[in-house]
Amino acid sequence: MPVDAASQAEREQIERPDGADLVVGILDAEHAGESGAILAMAREALGGLTGISRAVVLCNNGVLSPDPVVPEAQGADVAPSVILLNLQAPDAAEPHPRSRFQAYRSVLATAAKLEARACAVIASAPHAAMPQWIYRLVQPILELGFDLVAPHYTRHRMEGLLNTSILSPLCRALYGEHLQNPMGPDFAVSAKLLQLLLDQDPGVHRGNGGNVAASIASTAICGGLQVCESHLGARAQPPTDWMNVSSLLAEVLGPVFLDVERQAASWQKIRGSRPTPGFGSPEEVTEVSGVVDVHRMIESFQLGAQTLQEIWGIVLPPTTLLELRRLSRLPPDHFRMPDELWVRIVYDFALGHRLRTISRDHLLRSLTPLYLGWIASYALQVETAGPAEIEARIEQLSKAFETSKPYLVSRWRWPDRFNP
Repeated sequence: MPVDAASQAEREQIERPDGADLVVGILDAEHAGESGAILAMAREALGGLTGISRAVVLCNNGVLSPDPVVPEAQGADVAPSVILLNLQAPDAAEPHPRSRFQAYRSVLATAAKLEARACAVIASAPHAAMPQWIYRLVQPILELGFDLVAPHYTRHRMEGLLNTSILSPLCRALYGEHLQNPMGPDFAVSAKLLQLLLDQDPGVHRGNGGNVAASIASTAICGGLQVCESHLGARAQPPTDWMNVSSLLAEVLGPVFLDVERQAASWQKIRGSRPTPGFGSPEEVTEVSGVVDVHRMIESFQLGAQTLQEIWGIVLPPTTLLELRRLSRLPPDHFRMPDELWVRIVYDFALGHRLRTISRDHLLRSLTPLYLGWIASYALQVETAGPAEIEARIEQLSKAFETSKPYLVSRWRWPDRFNP
């Protein structure tokens, strides 16, 4: 919530001298107007935490609580007060990534104004476990001294594949941390990390601009801060429309590649990776994942191989283009995209984004058929796989990103001279 846009009553509460120990942003639309339910969840989450005297909860389209709401004491001498404020970020409930990014910034801006010790964001759809999620995200910061708590979800095989195929292995290869979800969407940050984010991106002060979540993990790691994961369980999310992912790729990967460019001096020095400390226990996958139309994905890839050669040729070397043409001729049942090929594609698109050889938006949208080709290949490989086999498959891809990191470093340093 940009403080300048707050109502007079909201501004008076935000600017009270005692600030807040904790700020929690709840961004889903399903809690709109349910102030009682939100406060009950906050009370339940705070009941297990120590050292909290005042918390502010920002809810998308929530109802302003004109006075602090004091929960019943739960074995403490002084119960923490909880204030509920309305998050006024435009369209914060919309699933469009840009709207979520604006909401993130609004929550972080308010936390900075209140000088909060910790700030958590819950952007996933509400469920019965919401209080546990709040607790699991902020407890490592408030009580254990961590600076970033990233989520670790229990997923079906065809969920979270943008993280699986690009975001998570890219973070691991570049920054050396095994994070399942380096961009959230649910996460918590310390005051120290929040200040680093504010220093590098003044737009956070105003609660507007690009995707601050794209740089949270890299800023923490490159800043030498303490990073961990918390097992949150299953995350409710709508089914993916696989034939309309171009906008999603552009909105998510654009800020990620910008951050890769900004942190280039740091990630080129990092070697290897390490497991990230985790809290909580993973839950078992009990439901059957959705079915994807592999044949349509392969057809999209084949069409791209016919119509996008000119664009791909601007960023992909001849050897990669040759492999893609061969792959496009395979029958569907034998369609497999090698990990090494996919990794080089991702790295070359990151480099192409940096060089601005064509419109960045156009470039990222042209990645769509290649992304669908990887999804189709993955779906065929894990069609009958169990959870352990799927984890092994994801680990194989992550190692391929690490093994091929010298390729990215070489092309990054000598984009004109290096020709594989």
